[in-house]
Amino acid sequence: MTAVRDRLIDTGYAAGWLLTRALPEPLALRLFTAIALRAEHRATGKGLRRNLARLVTPDHLDDTVRAALRSYARYWAETFRLPAQDPAALRHRIHVTGVEHLDAARAAGRGVLLALTHSGNWDVAGLWLCAHAGRFTTVAERLRPESLYRRFLAYRESLGFEILPLSGSAPPGRTLLKRLRANGIVCLLADRVLTGASVPVTLFGEPARLPSGPAHLAVITGAALVPAATWFTDDGWGLRFHPALPVTDIAGTTQLLAEAFAADLAAHPADWHMPHPVWTAPR
Repeated sequence: MTAVRDRLIDTGYAAGWLLTRALPEPLALRLFTAIALRAEHRATGKGLRRNLARLVTPDHLDDTVRAALRSYARYWAETFRLPAQDPAALRHRIHVTGVEHLDAARAAGRGVLLALTHSGNWDVAGLWLCAHAGRFTTVAERLRPESLYRRFLAYRESLGFEILPLSGSAPPGRTLLKRLRANGIVCLLADRVLTGASVPVTLFGEPARLPSGPAHLAVITGAALVPAATWFTDDGWGLRFHPALPVTDIAGTTQLLAEAFAADLAAHPADWHMPHPVWTAPR
């Protein structure tokens, strides 16, 4: 049964990739939005609601959850269509602020750690980054089935990213250290704990946990830790780089990262695609 299920999942994604590229962009977006809105009362929608309840007032929660589902649908529609798009045309639709903070971190020569949340379209942000600063390294969850992971691996490598699997092969930490010590750029999605390595923080005034990896790498390498944010605009995408955080210890640095994340999430709550638990106590 597992083998059959895996084949169905992989076939479904393969068909989605082909079909979505063939459809006009407005029609593809309407199709994904219709599918996403059906999930409002299922696990994904309920998870989004639990997390977004920390970000917005109760009278705005229903509208924000639906907007978040539409945003998530846009992410997937763009993901399936991205390999067939003109990268130069896409980059012209990305509004970037704070690039001086990224450039200053690169000029320091100790490596750059970009930490982001699952917001907006981080693949589009990666396209801009490759054009501006060259290839960067990131870590990806090893999806099941393996054939699906390979599809996403090939997709992101085609965009110019170096992808290290989180599990199933050599631990990525050694390669990340090597890249940072060579003054490379490492990008990490840092709002979901996928391993046991996490740090308690206060996020929107409530106890939560964030991965310790970004702060740990910054502490032991001296790399600049730069929070970044992505979100959707009507005609493209927003991308913001914060000033590099002061790096002290892992706990204190992760708390500073949580505060930077909070500012960006509060500004664009509906573009946060996070149905998984973040806070440690029920609301």
